[in-house]
Amino acid sequence: MSEREKMQSGQWYCCLDSELDALRAQARRAVHAHNTCPPDTRGAMAPELHALLGHVGEACFLEAPFHCAYGMNIHLGNRVYFNAGCVVLDTAPMRIGDDTMFGPNVQVYCAHHAKDPADRAKGLEIGLPVTIGRHVWVGGGAILLPGITVGDNATIGAGSVVTKDVQPGETVAGNPARPIRSHP
Repeated sequence: MSEREKMQSGQWYCCLDSELDALRAQARRAVHAHNTCPPDTRGAMAPELHALLGHVGEACFLEAPFHCAYGMNIHLGNRVYFNAGCVVLDTAPMRIGDDTMFGPNVQVYCAHHAKDPADRAKGLEIGLPVTIGRHVWVGGGAILLPGITVGDNATIGAGSVVTKDVQPGETVAGNPARPIRSHP
């Protein structure tokens, strides 16, 4: 089984692999094309980036700069919006529901590295999927860690570090993110 096949099947794999290097290089080229489009260019993203992503719904918009590791694992519903400076390390499927919005500098990580230093030195990692529901707001500077699910209509406060699943309709904030009360 190739390292890419291991990555895609949710197994531990070595990220120091020529096939994965080539896929990351392809993503860097597409991201560069997107990030260097003239500001008055019509359309939500450069064609190279659009073609790279796993799925792009209608009327999605990714502000530049944007960065992703592979792109092929990113699946966007309709009307998804990423503000400037967002980073997605998509070593596993990342699915985002309709009408979800990300503030500036949000980071979403699917990559989980080995805890043992010797294994890390060998490039061992595993990709854990991240699923974000519909009508979710992720505040600026938030970090979503590998393997989490964010339910529909949830809100993640700016600067939060999400280490656990967020229930539908829940508002979380802090480091680590915890449910907070909403006041009218």
